[in-house]
Amino acid sequence: MKLQESGQNYLETILILQERNSCVRSIDIATELGYSKPSISRAVNLLKSNGFINISESGYITFTKDGEQIAKDMYDRHRTLTEFLTKLGVDKNIAAEDACRIEHVISEEAFDKIKQHVKSL
Repeated sequence: MKLQESGQNYLETILILQERNSCVRSIDIATELGYSKPSISRAVNLLKSNGFINISESGYITFTKDGEQIAKDMYDRHRTLTEFLTKLGVDKNIAAEDACRIEHVISEEAFDKIKQHVKSL
């Protein structure tokens, strides 16, 4: 199933929160993104029903294999594109914001070339 940009962002946020706190609940996502709890609950339920995450009875969120792969791919794109843009001289905050938009639309081929270039610097 093709995942919308917002779903990709939620998965990436869950990954970042897991790295920071190990356990993630919907309220953690809402706090991190500044969204309302009902908005996050709807998004989390969609991610669950589409097989990207699991939610325990205690409300803790874990990835399925597919969800984790998407989250890792998006986070890799975000970090690589941010680094690439900052090396070009773009302000770090602007680079991070732009990377967040670019990461969803860039082709695999173009991203791979950028990644190779960044690694060679």
